[in-house]
Amino acid sequence: MSIDLALVGATGAVGRTALDILAERDFPIGRLRLMASARSAGKKVSTAWGKVEVEDLDEADPGGVEVAIFSAGASRSEAHGPRFVEAGAVVIDNSSCFRMDPRVPLVVADVNDHALESHEGLIANPNCTTMVLMMAVAPLHRAAGLRSMVATSYQSVSGSGQKGMAELSDQIEQFRDDQPALAQGRWTDPGTEVYSRPIGFNVLPLAGSETRRGYTDEEWKLVNESRKILDLPGLAVEPTCVRVPVMVGHGLAASMWFDRPLDRSEAVRILSAAPGVEVWEDIPPTPLDSAGRDRTLVGRVRETVGAPGGINLWAVGDNLRKGAALNTIQLAERLKL
Repeated sequence: MSIDLALVGATGAVGRTALDILAERDFPIGRLRLMASARSAGKKVSTAWGKVEVEDLDEADPGGVEVAIFSAGASRSEAHGPRFVEAGAVVIDNSSCFRMDPRVPLVVADVNDHALESHEGLIANPNCTTMVLMMAVAPLHRAAGLRSMVATSYQSVSGSGQKGMAELSDQIEQFRDDQPALAQGRWTDPGTEVYSRPIGFNVLPLAGSETRRGYTDEEWKLVNESRKILDLPGLAVEPTCVRVPVMVGHGLAASMWFDRPLDRSEAVRILSAAPGVEVWEDIPPTPLDSAGRDRTLVGRVRETVGAPGGINLWAVGDNLRKGAALNTIQLAERLKL
């Protein structure tokens, strides 16, 4: 069975990654359509299915599209997602637009696939940070019942798209020959566009935009999306989201407590058997290790010491792959059209 598929936001970082993954997984495409903003319209993109001209999303006719993967931002998803659904497509949306809509399933492949059965044409892809965390948390939750969690993210700049990656590159280049000044606090502000403070050789303890109660939108996503995906509306989550000078790969340190105590050996056994997870026991996995991999890497699995009975762990994943593009394609593969 072949599927007529539209990739919306095809020229962005996630869109380009999605094209590579579709080819790698030999996705059964009948007709491939690429769509983006008017700025990119008319460009011809080389794909495994030949050269495809990018269409202007605002003018594109969604007729005939069976599955549409949206990675073009919340405003475009809100404006165009429903009209694709009305034309008969199933929309898998990678933005924040529909995630907390109770009518729209929020799905992580291999975690809550059953939620796909309730879709009404729209399916939401979780935030890339939540996605990485859920791959490690969900297997333990299924075994022991998650009650509370403290999670700190270390998010790469590719989570901010091409502009975030360019800003990091530019600032590293500017700071490269100014190491004594960096060490003595006499550095010259390189200027920022994407982030509020310099990201080169730095750590920003505020990823996202500050909203209510002093928490950022990224932190609230970690709270609310975890609750929805795990179907735990009362789950206690303490989040902190940090931006780090890494190109690709989000890392998370998580402490979790369950309905019953878990020891390290059982946690490692559960995680080692979980689909989409790879446990590293000899060395801790890093963002560099995760880049280009489909699996979420888990390491530093330890029993909690301050409040015994829980598990501490470190998880890292490629935020452009499993954190975004790969998951949408896995969901498309699981659809019953």
